[in-house]
Amino acid sequence: MTKLIALYRKPADPAEFDKHYFEVHTPLVKKYPGLRKLEITRVTGAPIGDTKFHILCEMHFDSKDVMDAALASPEGKAVARDLMSFAADVVTVFVGETTS
Repeated sequence: MTKLIALYRKPADPAEFDKHYFEVHTPLVKKYPGLRKLEITRVTGAPIGDTKFHILCEMHFDSKDVMDAALASPEGKAVARDLMSFAADVVTVFVGETTS
């Protein structure tokens, strides 16, 4: 299984960020063709001290080819445009392969 992972640092205005993230962005992500599972984790702390992270989002696809097709689709392009409009300065996106 391939995961597209988005890790968000704490935004300047968490309430405004969350409103857009959950009311606008997440519904767009749910339209990815081939999306098997969507997991959103609100980061609440670290074992020691504070954390600089706010949200971790994992989008599961059957394979890298399926994920690549989703990203290239009209729905995927809409997600990318929206992401850059509200979170470009706080997000890191990467790909992972599940090993167990």
